[in-house]
Amino acid sequence: MARIYQTESMGEARIRVAIVSRGDADLLVHRVASWGLAHGDAHWFITRNKQDADFLIFFTSPGMADLKICFVDSQGEAGWQKESRYKGRLAR
Repeated sequence: MARIYQTESMGEARIRVAIVSRGDADLLVHRVASWGLAHGDAHWFITRNKQDADFLIFFTSPGMADLKICFVDSQGEAGWQKESRYKGRLAR
């Protein structure tokens, strides 16, 4: 599952993420409405409860980011576009 919590502190986050255009993204992400739909690295359930999260992220500028993402509307579009050291690590 990819249950994500957006932290306010860069030091608390496991990864720094930038939202970029589709062509510049490492990962195309589809936001899902429930935990049960969150699977793999690309289908994120963004939780408001830190204790429920598998992964803590901090949104930052593209120059400071470890990972560049673009949110997409379709589950079928979601997935990796580029190789990344985080591939397979965002989901439990």
